[in-house]
Amino acid sequence: MIKNLFDLSGRVALITGGNGGIGLGMAEGLASQGCEVAIWGTNEEKNAAALETLRQYGPRVSALKCNVADQQEVEQCFAETLKRHGRVDGCFANAGVGGRSAQFDQMDKAEWDRIMEVNLDGVFYTFRCAAEHMRSRAENDDAFGRLVSTASLAAISGQARGEHYAATKGGLISMTKALAVEYARHNVTAHTILPGWIETGMTEQTFAWGKFVDNVMPRIPMRRWGQPEDFAGIAVYIMSQASAYHTSETFLVDGGYANF
Repeated sequence: MIKNLFDLSGRVALITGGNGGIGLGMAEGLASQGCEVAIWGTNEEKNAAALETLRQYGPRVSALKCNVADQQEVEQCFAETLKRHGRVDGCFANAGVGGRSAQFDQMDKAEWDRIMEVNLDGVFYTFRCAAEHMRSRAENDDAFGRLVSTASLAAISGQARGEHYAATKGGLISMTKALAVEYARHNVTAHTILPGWIETGMTEQTFAWGKFVDNVMPRIPMRRWGQPEDFAGIAVYIMSQASAYHTSETFLVDGGYANF
């Protein structure tokens, strides 16, 4: 008998970049279904505001200041998260930064490295901690885990002057698919989420550009920008027993933009 398919009581999810935008949207969805939520972010004021939002749902929540580009900081914050919550059942590697250079042939290495360190290295550091924890639990008869990376539509489309950003997001898809294969034996699934044009702090300046809006909005079949809450449901599905046999997926959440 199928019962309480989406009840996340007793589960714990870690969300990097969870203090705003898509990360907070996922955090709210998870908390609304009884999941404890730990968020990491670099802005302590945003962390505190996010906690106030999440506390209204009831489950235990926590926030840590963490720069995912710093390996030692990630390891310390993961250990602290385990201390506070006892376990991590789902790891949503959502923290990322955007970037746009003048032209690709004028991009300097510092700009390339800046994007790589957060968007790709940061996910590696985070997932490595989570995967070790989940494997260790599975070896002690507590097999369950979810690894989820936030990529971008840029991973599968041509983003002029954003080759460094696109490269990191494409890399996340490949990394996550490999994790899905390697850790399936431990009852750990792995997925990538590809947002389209979503209204967040990162896209605020872009959406204020009239020419961009006039050109892009008509290409979105749903005729609206995505919102952080549009990612609540997919986060709940991935964390729930409903997705137990579903792994290595690339979830495109873009209002139909890529198909039109």
